[in-house]
Amino acid sequence: MPHRIIVLGAGYTGAIAAGRLAKRLRREDVAITLVNAEPDFVERVRMHQLAAGQDLKPRPFDEMFAGTGVEPRLAKVTGVDVDRRTVAVVDANGAGELPYDTLVYALGSGWNSQGVSGTAEHAYEIASRPGALRLRERLARLDAGQTVVVVGGGLTGLEAATEIAEARPDLDVALAARGGLGDWLSPKGRGHLRKVFGKLGITVHEHAAVTGVEADRVATADGRAIPAAVTVWTTGFAVHPIAKATALEVTGTGQIVVDGTMRSVSHPDVYAVGDAAMVMGPGDKPLRMSCASGTPTAWQAADAIAAHLTGGKLPNTSIRYFNQCISLGRKEGLIQYVTADDRAVQAVLTGRLAAVYKELICKGAAWGVANPTLGLPTRRRRVTRERVAAGSAVKSPA
Repeated sequence: MPHRIIVLGAGYTGAIAAGRLAKRLRREDVAITLVNAEPDFVERVRMHQLAAGQDLKPRPFDEMFAGTGVEPRLAKVTGVDVDRRTVAVVDANGAGELPYDTLVYALGSGWNSQGVSGTAEHAYEIASRPGALRLRERLARLDAGQTVVVVGGGLTGLEAATEIAEARPDLDVALAARGGLGDWLSPKGRGHLRKVFGKLGITVHEHAAVTGVEADRVATADGRAIPAAVTVWTTGFAVHPIAKATALEVTGTGQIVVDGTMRSVSHPDVYAVGDAAMVMGPGDKPLRMSCASGTPTAWQAADAIAAHLTGGKLPNTSIRYFNQCISLGRKEGLIQYVTADDRAVQAVLTGRLAAVYKELICKGAAWGVANPTLGLPTRRRRVTRERVAAGSAVKSPA
């Protein structure tokens, strides 16, 4: 019987892990199943563009993985039993179970309401395609002069506010940030951000912690009431809740605790990648939830699984940051260079060149999903049966 590898979630990290495993292992030795609730790849880093009215290129998994040995399975994951090594799913035929020998957990994250009242009823999110499409439809119905308030001053909030303001200059777009505008950026980065926001006519409410969302306004901790025909909520991400309901060792936020090869510290036949994993980076700091963090974890996990099954050398590559790429509409951008542990340095790239840079990064990320070994030649290795039999009793080193 082939070794059964199930990958849960086909975002950037899950799709890359599945494809990379197929490049590393002989097809007759493994059965790789990629379980996802949608039939095509979603470029999550472009959801602000989708919400603002732009159309994205379709990327069906059946085409992306044709001839690779990866079997896409259209189903929703409803549970994982790590003791029985099964995944509960629901598909067009109803509920069922999928047994596995190795599991790659890549269910990622969604929007985080932070427990603020009124968000579920009145706010819009762009952490998912359904959310972005729902916001897109609502924005299309807004009349000129109506107010859109983006809550959250992080990368997602900055990109959403500028994209909407550029696409709909007839709207009154505002941003409510808990701290100062771009306060983690370098002085040059902050200066450019303010310049672009001013040019686009975006009102900035700084040090405005939102404590409630209503149908026509948001309330802040200092007593302000900011008018909002539409509220867009971008205050960070929350991991998928399934892992927390299992016997896996997880953090308080539900991220799976892994070692340096992305292997669960409590269940060695489970690997976690992307937003679902608690991964320590340079300076012993947790990696932030992002595509920039997630992609290297997918490479690391796939290579570790392949090494474990074939008797190869385990990967030992440190994951670090180089820059933060921020689109500010289609014509402007900001590339903030950072230290290995994600702290801003003085160097930045701005303007049209930065916008082109960011676009290339987005295109490169999608290309990397379809080309998980980055176009480099690979050799599929034979699975060593003795290692498979002993695998569940041995943990890889941290």
